Amino acid sequence: MAASVLFCAVWSTAVLLSEVGAEGGEFSPGQSAASLPLGAAAAERRYLLYDVNPPEGFNLRRDVYIRMASLIKTLRKSSDWVLVLPPWGRLYHWQSPDIHQVRIPWAEFFDLDSLNKNIPVIEYEDFLAESGGPFIDQVYVLQGYAEGWKEGTWEEKVDRRPCIDKLMYSEDKSGYYRGWFWGYEETRGINVTCLSVQGSASIIAPVLLKNTTARSVMLDRAENLLHDHYGGKDYWDTRRSMVFAQHLRIVGDEFRARLLQSNDKTDKTIFQEDWTKVKVKPSLPLGGPYLAVHLRRKDFIWGHREDVPSLRRAAEEIHSLLKKLKLKKVFIATDSDRQDLEELQKLIPEMVRYEPTWEELELYKDGGVAIIDQWICAHARYFIGTSVSTFSFRIHEEREILGFDPKTTYNRFCGDQEKNCEQPTHWKIVY
Repeated sequence: MAASVLFCAVWSTAVLLSEVGAEGGEFSPGQSAASLPLGAAAAERRYLLYDVNPPEGFNLRRDVYIRMASLIKTLRKSSDWVLVLPPWGRLYHWQSPDIHQVRIPWAEFFDLDSLNKNIPVIEYEDFLAESGGPFIDQVYVLQGYAEGWKEGTWEEKVDRRPCIDKLMYSEDKSGYYRGWFWGYEETRGINVTCLSVQGSASIIAPVLLKNTTARSVMLDRAENLLHDHYGGKDYWDTRRSMVFAQHLRIVGDEFRARLLQSNDKTDKTIFQEDWTKVKVKPSLPLGGPYLAVHLRRKDFIWGHREDVPSLRRAAEEIHSLLKKLKLKKVFIATDSDRQDLEELQKLIPEMVRYEPTWEELELYKDGGVAIIDQWICAHARYFIGTSVSTFSFRIHEEREILGFDPKTTYNRFCGDQEKNCEQPTHWKIVY
């Protein structure tokens, strides 16, 4: 009986929110986030959820988190909002067989205390407990404009528009919306609306604050929102808060010590657990006595990228760097298949890789292994990555946070026939 009463109460609230969200004349295009009232008292805590286009990988999703953090900071100027961390799972690059990789909480990969020192965040399971059930009041599916962007003055805008693509949600017999919802099959959306957006993350703030009273709002396809201030202090505060989970850092550190003769004391890479207490680096780290490499293969080769080297060309560059830097070991992070790995081992006998046992893979999962790889690369004497790979970008940032000389960090392989081999841009950290 009690469960029935609770269900009816949730349903009544849902219907009310749905009606509010469906009212005509809902949106005021051109509203600026800067025009929002400051210090308005919050009636109750509100929840922002988000998801990303399914094919996008682990490291792009980390970038979208930074955009959502900026949005939360804008929203919190007016009311009490918390960001609900979308559970990890079913990513394209996570192809290890027989490993359960859905509904993975952020705490398995990142330090939640560190994240919370920047913005308030909670895991999805905590949202379910706090909100009283698996209902999301309002889902906004973000999309571009059907007419595209017309040349001329750039205009930030958001409008309620018909859905351009087929909705990835289906309405059930009760009028609820079913969808992927990070593998939580019991989750339901109450109302689903398509929004065309063009602009930075905070352009959506007026919609969330003025045009809906929904307590929980999900932004699907959140990658359609751009950074508010890419490379500025707000960006770096959020990026620095994304501290890897301690158990993964420990695995990486043990690997460094055992196989690469590397430790924080001799490498001068002392890590400060509390990122808020780090201001400027007194001296540049030396890094471990090894070369670190990220060699992206698979879909980068399938796409026939002209800036991805052949294995033989990559091996030649690696040997050249080892000689130049007077190093004897090279740590390689790569998504190469078994055939390519065998070829690499022949071409580069000095190669060292982190190869987890099945038990370790089951424990850390593909995302954890990727983080361990990045952590080891971040501590090397010198790093060289793959062009336009977000995996390499994240290593650049990790090394920037540790304070490495940019010359040892912002480097990439060149394609065999590439004529203009432009090196990565140095995005200097801002405190």
